[in-house]
Amino acid sequence: MDKPKIAVYGLTCCAGCQLNILNCEDELLELAAAVDIKSFIMAQTGNDDCEVDIAFVEGAVASQRNLEQLKGIRERAGLLIALGTGACWGCVQAMINDVPRKEILAEVYGKEVLDNPFFECFEPKPLRDFVKVDFEIVGCPIERSQFLQAVASLLHGDLPLLPTYAVCTDCKFRENECLLIERGERCLGPVTKAGCGARCPTNNLPCEGCRGPVFEANFASEVDVLLDKGFSIEEIKQAMGHFGGPPSDEALSARKFRGTELP
Repeated sequence: MDKPKIAVYGLTCCAGCQLNILNCEDELLELAAAVDIKSFIMAQTGNDDCEVDIAFVEGAVASQRNLEQLKGIRERAGLLIALGTGACWGCVQAMINDVPRKEILAEVYGKEVLDNPFFECFEPKPLRDFVKVDFEIVGCPIERSQFLQAVASLLHGDLPLLPTYAVCTDCKFRENECLLIERGERCLGPVTKAGCGARCPTNNLPCEGCRGPVFEANFASEVDVLLDKGFSIEEIKQAMGHFGGPPSDEALSARKFRGTELP
């Protein structure tokens, strides 16, 4: 029986997720023996942009070239897996999407750059905004254990089962002191998808939300708590926009339970 054909691609990203695949170390040879890797520029030469059973794509779509590459991958792949927070939520590339790209380009390079055809005003977005995505593995970077778990499930013909609850649950499992409630720190654990083992809070660092929002995240309640802890709405919006793009004003409608408006 032929091995499943897979490929690993990178769009606009730091390639940290691809590097974490290579960091699988002891499992890497076993993985390579189980699949036929047709393309993985970071790991091999002689890559082939052919049809594959599974394509893993890291990074946000941040240019027309990215978009064309992504559409080509989608056409060639049986399954397309978004790899990392950039591919799933936009990550740091999308953190100031609320500012027009022309303004950003003019501020950084000067207004004359707007007449240069080599500069694009392309708003970075996650893969799902452009093509069908069959599964997402979040993380900045991804957890290598979750990547291996996902590959094992896919090889058995199943979609992976990865955590869908918030980082706070992992904190409770580890019996950590709550940095948000007890210490008043700007922790995003209640609205961030788990799977990291609450690595940062366990080391007394508040969660920065690098894994993107948990399903049906209650942003309003999180904002309400942070406002009570003395953080301004601008500080909160900035924190929540680091890895998932700017949250909508509707999502940030805190204090509605008290009948008051945002300051």
